[in-house]
Amino acid sequence: MSEAAQITHRRVLKIAVPIVLSNATVPILGAVDVGVVGQMGEAAPIGAVGMGAIILTTLYWFFGFLRMGTAGLVGQAAGAGDKDEVSAILTRALLIAGAAGLGLILLQSLLFRGAFALSPASEEVETLAQSYLAIRIWTAPCAIAVYALTGWLVAMERTQGVFWIQLVMNGINILLDLWFVLGLGWGVQGVAVATVIAELVGASFALWYCRDAFDNVEWRNWLRVFDRAKLTRMMVLNLDILIRSAMLMAIFSSFVFIGARFGDVTLAANEVLTQFLHITAYAMDGFAFAAEALIARAFGQSDRRRVRKAAAYTMFWGGATCILLAVGFALGGGFLIDTMAKSTDVQEVARQYLWWMVLAPITGFVAWMFDGIFIGATRGRDMRNMMAVSFAIYIGAVLLLLPAYGNDGLWTALIISFVARGITLGLRYPSLERSVG
Repeated sequence: MSEAAQITHRRVLKIAVPIVLSNATVPILGAVDVGVVGQMGEAAPIGAVGMGAIILTTLYWFFGFLRMGTAGLVGQAAGAGDKDEVSAILTRALLIAGAAGLGLILLQSLLFRGAFALSPASEEVETLAQSYLAIRIWTAPCAIAVYALTGWLVAMERTQGVFWIQLVMNGINILLDLWFVLGLGWGVQGVAVATVIAELVGASFALWYCRDAFDNVEWRNWLRVFDRAKLTRMMVLNLDILIRSAMLMAIFSSFVFIGARFGDVTLAANEVLTQFLHITAYAMDGFAFAAEALIARAFGQSDRRRVRKAAAYTMFWGGATCILLAVGFALGGGFLIDTMAKSTDVQEVARQYLWWMVLAPITGFVAWMFDGIFIGATRGRDMRNMMAVSFAIYIGAVLLLLPAYGNDGLWTALIISFVARGITLGLRYPSLERSVG
């Protein structure tokens, strides 16, 4: 067996590190978007860009299942040596992305009105946000297609391509932000146009990185692409992941809404601390993606021993990373809080709850890693069902702990949800191994 085919620590890191580096560029783009409109000297443009970006990010996030489902299915086909199916799966995923993006364009008026109704702002902010959204929505098919293309690259263990796609896309976005807003004075519309161009370039670049899929004529063999059994399997898997992801979003959304009842300072402190969770997620994505790729390949090869080894190696690196993050948060968390929040009241309250951020990576890494393992195994039903159990446990913990312990009770419930996800998926792991072959 060649070194490239073996599951080694080096192979895990080769897949994971480019994802971690690509994720590091994401917050930089957000900061530049806010920074350039902030130079206009008015509050409304900042709020409009923030609101518009959140609305579209949320809408696109619901189609994140396309990346996960594509990664699992392509990885298994590649592991089985089925190059024809590797190409056909990408075509199916891109067709779904195109249909989803077209649907968002057609329903934009209804979706945006609903979003503004749920989170009303001033008339000026909503007007500017509407102009931002009206421009950006036209690249919805491209933005969603990048999920599918990224999933294909992860499955093929070409995560360096993912890194360059993200770097080029964000780099172009930043440069055009500076030119359109500061140079040409286009304001909020300039930020939107910059993102549209960046998304078009990013999708084109991603297609180029996936060009091997189109060297095989089976990518346009419509009898294969629309094979009922394979298309049904893909749709069921994606639906299960979508339901699971919606429940996960409900946990984090409810955490924010419930935290608002404790006042503006505590709400702001929770928001600052939530950034620690984002940092952890960005770091863990790399090792979860490695698990997706390696587990999927091992399933495609019907090799139970390789499944176990892939799970162990990726879990090791995920755990080691989370321990380092916990130590880093314990030692440098206060500095990060002071950097993100200038209000002394917010700083003081955030420091009171900092220890939860030390605990979060340690208690959450098992759940994050099992997500990658179960995606690679295409066990969407298990992910959906165990998420439902964990969601119910979270709700129960909130109802039980919130009245007595306030914001500490809310954080406890969130940590309990992490642990519940890890335990419930762990209980299903033996079944996952037995299903190999």
